[in-house]
Amino acid sequence: MPNGVTAVIVYPLNALVNSQEEELRRYAENYSKARHGEKFPFALRNSPGRKTNRRDELEAEPPHILLTNYMMLELLLTRGGQRTLREAIYDEVRFLVFDELHTYRGRQGADVGLLIRRIRARAKHPVVCIGTSATMISVGSIAEQKQQVAKVAEQLFANRSNPMRSFVKHW
Repeated sequence: MPNGVTAVIVYPLNALVNSQEEELRRYAENYSKARHGEKFPFALRNSPGRKTNRRDELEAEPPHILLTNYMMLELLLTRGGQRTLREAIYDEVRFLVFDELHTYRGRQGADVGLLIRRIRARAKHPVVCIGTSATMISVGSIAEQKQQVAKVAEQLFANRSNPMRSFVKHW
């Protein structure tokens, strides 16, 4: 298994990050039991706040899966104090997952789009972008809905040269 952050899961709200952390914690416990103690390394980082032991832990041992919000991800990748975690992301990231894709519109959508482009440009491996949304499109035929979702994904994930590298799941 790679020694770095292979997947970053981004949520628009800290409440969503926190609820998913609880779900992943339960999964990790079951995984560890089934795999005779093998760990399922993931971590939550959603508040810049003051320097804490948790932040030091993430620097010392970056997780394989990082749950965060887009502003915290931006801070992790731009400020000087988190060099090890930043390098762990750029060296190993293969998946960027954006939950509630429909919330990334306007200026916020532009900010997130630029963040994605920066990560893809600096990543050492090809990065697959995945977007989820339960409420993005609810009118028109299934084909029209898929076309609209693909248009949003293309704009946000900026992968016109190979549209199959970006996937959007419409639930």
